[in-house]
Amino acid sequence: MRKVIFKIFIVTIVGIVVYACANKAQGPTGGPKDETPPKVMKSVPLNGALNFKKKEIQIIFDENIKVEKPNETIIISPPQAKQPDVKGNAKVVSILFEDDLKDSTTYTVNFGNSIVDLNENNPLKDFRFAFSTGNEIDTLQISGTLINADDLNPVSGVIVGIYAEDNDSVFFKKPFIRIGKTDENGRFTVDNCKPGKYRIYALGDVSKDYFYQPGESVAFIDSLISPYAIREEKQDTLWKDTVTVDTVRTITVTRFLPDNLLFKYFKENKKRQYFVKSERKKDQYFTLFFNTDAAQLPEIKPLNFEWANKVLIQKNATLDTLTYWLKDSSVYNIDTLTMTLTYLKTDSIFNLQTQTDTINVFMRKAAVNPKAKLKKTTPEIEFYKLNTNASSSFDVYNPLLITFDAPLDSIDLTKIKLQQKIDSTFKELPLKWRQVDSTRMLFAVDYKWEPEKLYEFNIDSAAIKSIYNLKNNKLNADIKIKSLDEYSALKILAANFDSLIVYQMLDTKDNVLVTKKAQSKGTLFEYLKPGDFYLRAFTDKNQNGKWDTGDITTRKQPEEMYYYPKKFSLRANWEFEETWYIKALPLLEQKPSELKKDGGKKQGN
Repeated sequence: MRKVIFKIFIVTIVGIVVYACANKAQGPTGGPKDETPPKVMKSVPLNGALNFKKKEIQIIFDENIKVEKPNETIIISPPQAKQPDVKGNAKVVSILFEDDLKDSTTYTVNFGNSIVDLNENNPLKDFRFAFSTGNEIDTLQISGTLINADDLNPVSGVIVGIYAEDNDSVFFKKPFIRIGKTDENGRFTVDNCKPGKYRIYALGDVSKDYFYQPGESVAFIDSLISPYAIREEKQDTLWKDTVTVDTVRTITVTRFLPDNLLFKYFKENKKRQYFVKSERKKDQYFTLFFNTDAAQLPEIKPLNFEWANKVLIQKNATLDTLTYWLKDSSVYNIDTLTMTLTYLKTDSIFNLQTQTDTINVFMRKAAVNPKAKLKKTTPEIEFYKLNTNASSSFDVYNPLLITFDAPLDSIDLTKIKLQQKIDSTFKELPLKWRQVDSTRMLFAVDYKWEPEKLYEFNIDSAAIKSIYNLKNNKLNADIKIKSLDEYSALKILAANFDSLIVYQMLDTKDNVLVTKKAQSKGTLFEYLKPGDFYLRAFTDKNQNGKWDTGDITTRKQPEEMYYYPKKFSLRANWEFEETWYIKALPLLEQKPSELKKDGGKKQGN
């Protein structure tokens, strides 16, 4: 019996040991996940210390930590010419300043959410550390929100800074004296300010020098800002648990003002103007590309050819893409065209200066394989190519468009017919032929189409000739007009009519579909496809029909933009009517949440 008991005892002990070893290999299991952020235990100096002159700060936490992307997330004010060295090691964050510390100055280190615990990445949110090299620490704050001027999206990652000088030119010459940075909601705070009056700006600081350089995105407040603090009472709720209120008490807190500044962030309509490249895809034409809009055409002087009265210029609205169609075979048969190009180029300080380049425009020809066997083939007839937008589902409001692959020379309109099918026969209609562009490569046929009717568009062969003596092949195109039952309409009535307002209908991705000037009796958007739409409006101060950005040099704010706060869900064969007072809601509350996104990603801040 004793032997049996002894054996059972031994087996039990072995089992316990084996289980314990196995459990040790697995580690502890179960228990709640750690969601507690790191906690500051002590620091050298203390947060808020006075008369601190040393260049190194150490902050000790209650657990091991790490600092994520310190160069991107940590903001130090006043801004430093040389970024301090910020490191996380075990439980310690150390900051080593490279610049000399200024006398009688409050320094702020805004860590944002960069300090996280090592195991679970729980962030210590919005952590700030401050000290002064003098006898007092400045405590005032300036806060607000930054949104894109053109779409009202919040903008993250943008520097906001202040100057104590009242001179506007300081923004172009000196770094900010204190800075903050916008978060994912566009919110910012400039901490530890002295009492006084300040100029304040937002800056997409691509150059990392803390003052404006041409081409950087900006925002500004027109007036001087004077920060101050007030004491006010607020309700503080204590909870027994997550659903039960224990006590509601009144406490007195300090509120720093202003805390609701609204910046409208914009990029000036200024890009460096320069010649990008030339391109010659076919013998008969070449294209010149420039970096941005131009006010005038460049001057071209041919060096190895003559083209007087033998060239057509195809230009876009902004004159940054120009195609030159060569009419003379003695010119377009030259492999390399050499010319001088005189144009306006932006210098280092954004002034336009005359620039002359000598360029060679050559035709890249396909390489011939010498081993390839020549096949006897019948040459294909080359036609003057054209296309139309005719379709079996044609919108009732569209003109019929005809595009050509080269400039048109002549046309015989008697060989072009537009017909409507009535019963089983076709009735010929009057032809309204309209030239759309200056190079005669785009034309339109205008007609008041009848819904649900069938039309036919015919062009006889050889009716049209290009400047290269090519003639068209025969074209027959059927056109079926959509039913009005397939469309919706929306009429916008202005609660306070302003003749400068321009409305823009948007799709679900915030893209502009239709732009219309406001009408006193209501602005009608018709022939809309059923679906979801949004609406915005801008004040067209210069009445050029488009939204215009601002100008920091002349301190011109961008034109005001507004959003209708709700979605329109339009159904087929319905006309909706809506009255809109564009200033009924504060600007920050206007844009529908489903359209909002971080504008900082678009700006690349």
